Amino acid sequence: MIPVLVGPTASGKTAVAHAVARLADVDIIAADSRTIYRGLDIGTAKPSAAERAAFRYHGLDLVEPQERYAAGRFARDAACWLQVALVAGRLPLVVGGTGFYLRALFEGLFDEPPLDDDRRERLQVVLRRLPAEERLRWVHRLDAGYTGGRNAQRSSRALEVALLTGRSLSALQRAAPTPGAAPARYFRIEVPRGVLHERIAQRGAEMLRAGLLDEVRAALDRGVPQDAPGLTGVGYREAVLHLEGKLPAAQLEQAIVQATRQYAKRQETWFRHQLPAGTEVLDGTLSPDVLASQLLSGYRAATCG
Repeated sequence: MIPVLVGPTASGKTAVAHAVARLADVDIIAADSRTIYRGLDIGTAKPSAAERAAFRYHGLDLVEPQERYAAGRFARDAACWLQVALVAGRLPLVVGGTGFYLRALFEGLFDEPPLDDDRRERLQVVLRRLPAEERLRWVHRLDAGYTGGRNAQRSSRALEVALLTGRSLSALQRAAPTPGAAPARYFRIEVPRGVLHERIAQRGAEMLRAGLLDEVRAALDRGVPQDAPGLTGVGYREAVLHLEGKLPAAQLEQAIVQATRQYAKRQETWFRHQLPAGTEVLDGTLSPDVLASQLLSGYRAATCG
């Protein structure tokens, strides 16, 4: 059984994971669809260089911002990281807020049919021209079981599969799941809405002070397209709009904060409805050290009981 720490953005997952690692010999496996991108550190709240030197991490800086990294690929990579930790006698701790990554790792995914690269590229040219609302309208018409929300990468993927295979992505997932890597014991950090909003506002301001705009400029200067997967995330999307002259500087911080709050709400909804019964809820207003002790105690009770 693998301990898994989840919660919305700004709930304090990283601090709790580090506190756990100070109490036990742990490998931290990041299950985050944003921290996978190289060179995008500030807007993803990636652990600092000092933290990464102090703690054993997997799942960071895996691909360039213009590359796709699907949940199935994460599941395969993470299964290897789990094995590395277990063989070495260490405890793997999966930490993240990307529900589809967690589902892929612990519940398994379908065997995806091969898609012709040339047809995919031509289709993507068309999809990039579609307004977001129009793309979502087509997704819901072609895939009634779609649950990816407004995420551009997920909606494009659902359209790719539906149009190039003739079957919906959700139907394929239901029909032929592959086994997950291991059973999981979930711990969910819950933070009162007002407290979480304050933390999100503080993080948004800190990211801008730390140089988020310079980070985005550097990515664009080295040839990363404005619509690259890595730049579609919260914070980056707003920064790109500002640099394009479409979002005034006076509105930038609030736009990032508002988008982050909406993202956190979607995460909370997913965790409440998709995690298994028996998930232990941790009070996010307590200190990371207290939560780390509670997590380890709950995990040991579950594995030894």
